Amino acid sequence: MDELLDYDEVTTRFDPVLGMEVHVELGTTTKMFCGCPTAFGAEPNTHVCPVCLGMPGALPVVNSAAVESAIRIGLALNCTIRPWGRFARKNYFYPDMPKNYQISQYDEPIASNGYLDVPLDDGTTWRVEIERAHMEEDTGKSLHVGGATGRIHGATHSLLDFNRAGVPLVEIVTKPIEGAGERAPEVARAYVTALRELLFALGVSDVRMDQGSLRCDCNVSLKPTGATEFGTRTETKNVNSLRSVEVAVRYEMRRQGAILSDGGTIIQETRHFQEADGSTSDGRRKETAEDYRYFPEPDLTPVAPAAEWVTELKQTIPELPWLRRARIQQEWGVSDAVMRDVINAGALELILQTAAAGAPAESARSWWVAYLTQQANDRGIPLAELPISPTQVAEVIALVGARTITTAGARTAVDGVLAGRGSVADVVAAEGLAIAIDESALEQAVAEAIANNPDIVEKIRGGKTKAAGALVGQVMKAMKGKADAARVNELVLAGVDS
Repeated sequence: MDELLDYDEVTTRFDPVLGMEVHVELGTTTKMFCGCPTAFGAEPNTHVCPVCLGMPGALPVVNSAAVESAIRIGLALNCTIRPWGRFARKNYFYPDMPKNYQISQYDEPIASNGYLDVPLDDGTTWRVEIERAHMEEDTGKSLHVGGATGRIHGATHSLLDFNRAGVPLVEIVTKPIEGAGERAPEVARAYVTALRELLFALGVSDVRMDQGSLRCDCNVSLKPTGATEFGTRTETKNVNSLRSVEVAVRYEMRRQGAILSDGGTIIQETRHFQEADGSTSDGRRKETAEDYRYFPEPDLTPVAPAAEWVTELKQTIPELPWLRRARIQQEWGVSDAVMRDVINAGALELILQTAAAGAPAESARSWWVAYLTQQANDRGIPLAELPISPTQVAEVIALVGARTITTAGARTAVDGVLAGRGSVADVVAAEGLAIAIDESALEQAVAEAIANNPDIVEKIRGGKTKAAGALVGQVMKAMKGKADAARVNELVLAGVDS
């Protein structure tokens, strides 16, 4: 286990400098330079062809949809879009890279010199400067078998799956993030969180960190407080959760702080994040750009997006997700706690779609965050995967509003749809949920409840109107649930006052 310096002492004696490199797999149908599918989870080595396997004589062709996504990412990050640029070959050997080089962009990235204003936990924002966003292809995947950790050390053999080789990537690289001090781990997490939300809102990726669709490399260095020269950095590779980004940065700060405090030297290297205990372990010495022997890719023509096309794409950039949430919260007039419940449930878009289908936002919010979230939890699935649509929820809400079914009947209708017993109308008809009560029969039941409970009537007349609930319950029982509780309550209060 590494020796670690107390975190408060680290931030007192040193200034952290961060650099975040985020790789995002684009959600295109086919790969970056060939027509192979990009679907996740296929049988190993079934989504391959001579191009992505690097066979001699196979020529790449640029995926135009990937270029469009890259431009939109650059625009959303307030970058300058390069009007002309070439791909390059990044040369290095690794078993899961079939060509022994990666087609990437080097000195001519598609987008550069941008920024993202990131919301922090206390409501303030932190501007993260973007150095570049460039296109490249992903590598294959190595599976190390026989060891205890799943890594190559200790494994008896390794298997290679080239399905991922050639999947379109955009790498987003920040400029050095300075001045965060003790908040550096928080800023790192907040940046990746905001970037992930933005990429999802753009629709360019599913940003599934658990499936590797979004991977983060955290560069960390320390310099003595007040110094101007950067320290030696380490790069913690492929951190695959938002929480882990914060944990990895904090750990590296404490590890490097301990080494520097003892007069040691930081080695420029890659490091592996250990999910089990939040530590990092040494990987390989970090290469420099010269080590990769970049040179222009001779088999691809330059990428030269027309200015008119870039202008058109700029019109497709959505409102920043966190600003959109703040606007919606203000429109709804709800508290921060209520909005947090909506976000944590993954219900925001479902509520908006239900409201767009005609339901009051408050009713839509109540159904999705309360009853339907519980149903999703009971089934162990995300809320959005429940087999009921926002339109169907809006239909149920409308039936309750029109007093066609009761609230209890509405839950029965929803349960029927979730169970696959047909549409809302089908379930309402099959279960006999529609309220079809003779008004005179309802008035008679109310009169009997009032006559049989003089003590409750006196409480109501004395100002304790909540006591009416007992009479409403008796009436609902007499009507076998086929009455509107709100209507019953109106009749009870009117009868008591008469």
